[in-house]
Amino acid sequence: MAKAVADVSGQNTGGFSPDGSNITGFSHMHDSGTGGNPSMGQFPLFPQYCPDNVIDNCQFPKYNRAVNPVLDSVVAKPGYFSLSLENGMQAEMTVTQHTALYNFVFPQNATSNGTALNPVMLLDLTDIYDTRQNATIIVDPSTGRIQGNGTFLPSFGSDSYVLHFCADFAGAQIIDDGVWVNDRAGTEPKQLFVTRGFNNFYLQSGGWVRFQRPSNGTITARVGVSWISADRACSNAENEIPSPLTAFNATRTQAEDAWRKQLSPISLETAGVNQSFVENFYSAVYRTTISPQDYTGENPLWSSSEPYFDSFYCLWDEFRVQLPFLNIVDPSQVSRMIRSLLDTYQHEGWLPDCRMSLCKGWTQGGSNADVVLVDAYLKNITGVDWNLAKQAIVNDAENEPIDWKDEGRGGLQSWKRLNYIPYLDYDYLGFGTNSRSISRTLEYSYNDFCLSTLAGGLGSEDEHTKYLARASNWRNLFKADQTSSINGTDTGFVGFFQPKFLNQTWGYQDPIACSPLADFCSLTTNPSETFESSIWEYQL
Repeated sequence: MAKAVADVSGQNTGGFSPDGSNITGFSHMHDSGTGGNPSMGQFPLFPQYCPDNVIDNCQFPKYNRAVNPVLDSVVAKPGYFSLSLENGMQAEMTVTQHTALYNFVFPQNATSNGTALNPVMLLDLTDIYDTRQNATIIVDPSTGRIQGNGTFLPSFGSDSYVLHFCADFAGAQIIDDGVWVNDRAGTEPKQLFVTRGFNNFYLQSGGWVRFQRPSNGTITARVGVSWISADRACSNAENEIPSPLTAFNATRTQAEDAWRKQLSPISLETAGVNQSFVENFYSAVYRTTISPQDYTGENPLWSSSEPYFDSFYCLWDEFRVQLPFLNIVDPSQVSRMIRSLLDTYQHEGWLPDCRMSLCKGWTQGGSNADVVLVDAYLKNITGVDWNLAKQAIVNDAENEPIDWKDEGRGGLQSWKRLNYIPYLDYDYLGFGTNSRSISRTLEYSYNDFCLSTLAGGLGSEDEHTKYLARASNWRNLFKADQTSSINGTDTGFVGFFQPKFLNQTWGYQDPIACSPLADFCSLTTNPSETFESSIWEYQL
């Protein structure tokens, strides 16, 4: 759950990238593989000195305090990350399941009159994308412990979510502490509630602790996180890293050992293979296993003895390569993921097509949890109630939700009556982005094929026959005489999918549209009848 890394001001969908942009903080929660808006990155820490030891001389707002990294200092390994900043600060970090552990090294520095500068640790009540709606912070003046929570928006979904934190510091004597708002700070009060300002203006705020610089310059920070409460975040940190000042190396080793175990099902014959290729291969496998994230025991939405996984980001992407791969190399975890999807169906009424930060993510095409479940069934994943799985998929196939931008399928009246999704469909049962008629038709066909396969395997021949017939609906959008030209040159290929109206007459989309040779197509940018790919690509 905890994934600590430096956050940059540039390409920061996963927190850090070596793009040369500034470091804005070091945060504890991240999603991997996200496109579009950055995700998570809440409650970043930032080390700094205040000129002349005047607390108001510190740079509190995110982009004022940002500092360039020394890029050739970056060390990024499973379970460990470190770098140096151009101002001489150094940071290293590792994690347990719910806790991030940091060592910040402050170089010796002095005021204009030669007095030693005192290190300051800042905590910011924000996230990477500045989506915070409100937040609470409490600073304990005797221990310097900072705890609180914030309400944030998901990066590709609906609603909002609350995350809690608990930060402790060790290795140096505390001088004073307090809170800050925008450019100013004070030692009183010790707690703060912040919301959006006038015209939804983003108020920046957080807490701070100032220390006597220790002889080795190192201040250790331990940050526990929880979806349940700040008290739970504190207990997570205390249980997982009870002695933060002396635990860094052991915690790093524990994290590295966990990753070695995770990667151990794979072995390579590397004779004659370039080492960089091997490194890229294992890096890709590592990234493939970062998400979905196991939040079991940290689900505040409902009470259940089943596992809870989040960061299905998104199943439209994951069903193609990632989860089929994990079915082979980590079947026990996939079984728990499948049980989590089914538990979500039982408590929220629908299988998710996308889910992050406890929120429903936007549906990009079909109901592709259907594909994930059936692929796992065919690969003999055990421990799953497959009759419940069939019930959940039938729900996707037969019932249209009022808000199908978040779950299920839209246009089911036309799907059942016309056997395709029409361009400019008349759909009054539910509401979603009324586009992607070609790609939704193709995906609904595949979803129904998967349902037919599962029904057949479970001995339901009537359902097998019914959904196998619907799996052929893609044929109804194939226009056998459709040609395609690129930059005015006929490609010589004939026969492409095309949109079709309610009255069963043909519409038109250039087969090369939504490709790298044309414009990008997404839910919000240039919505078209195919999603994020051209008709050419959907026919491969």
